Amino acid sequence: MRRRVLSALVLGAVTLLATFFGGFVFRLFATVLAALVFREWTAMCPAATRVQGVLARVALGAALGVMLAGVSAPFTFMVLGLAFLAILLLSVRSGGVWTAWGIVYAGLPAMALSHLRGSDESGLKAILYLYAVVWATDVLAYFTGRAFGGRKLAPSISPGKTWSGAIGGAVCGVLAGGLVAWFAGVTVPFFLIAFLSLALSVVSQAGDLFESAMKRRYGVKDSGALIPGHGGVMDRVDGLIAAAVLLYVLGIFYFGLSAPAAFFSG
Repeated sequence: MRRRVLSALVLGAVTLLATFFGGFVFRLFATVLAALVFREWTAMCPAATRVQGVLARVALGAALGVMLAGVSAPFTFMVLGLAFLAILLLSVRSGGVWTAWGIVYAGLPAMALSHLRGSDESGLKAILYLYAVVWATDVLAYFTGRAFGGRKLAPSISPGKTWSGAIGGAVCGVLAGGLVAWFAGVTVPFFLIAFLSLALSVVSQAGDLFESAMKRRYGVKDSGALIPGHGGVMDRVDGLIAAAVLLYVLGIFYFGLSAPAAFFSG
């Protein structure tokens, strides 16, 4: 537990520092995050052939390079989509379709985070709000589940997770999200913030379960061993990956590609 807490504090500090800087620094942070996630993904479910593995890395690298350069959202997502389709078509003959989906799993959340953050204050508020919901959900689900136990949430996927933990995590995610939104000066009604926070909390837990299902499918305990006490990068960001995509999709649905974080402008 001591190593787990120390690792979390260091990672949290690095993440928050990159988030406060925004712009290129945060895009670089998101790029490194995506590269590490894809590395662990392909280690867990390897490419069907060496050529497919190399081409998949090149394709994802091209998409992340466009994002890192600060190109507009439509073009970055177009490049990511082309990268995915190219490897997917290659997989029709060689197999290893999960390698293509790994490009989406690693690249899409990184781009969502990058375009949400941008360089303005509303982007900073949006990302801090997202962190609050996901981190509160993750931490309190763990402790609530240990304290109350009870019926298992998905015993065939993740035997340690309980309904009490899921509910406790969701409640704390809603409270944390509401608190950050209040401090950030968001003026929309609280029930909308609460509903959004609940949706993000539920989706983040679903992202956690998805990663657990992938690990069970391929017979691994952790996605990696990079983070002491936690395992791999995927083990730490599985919930954030899912929640970031949802927040970004909702942002562009209501405010457009040019201002996905407008909800947090005041």
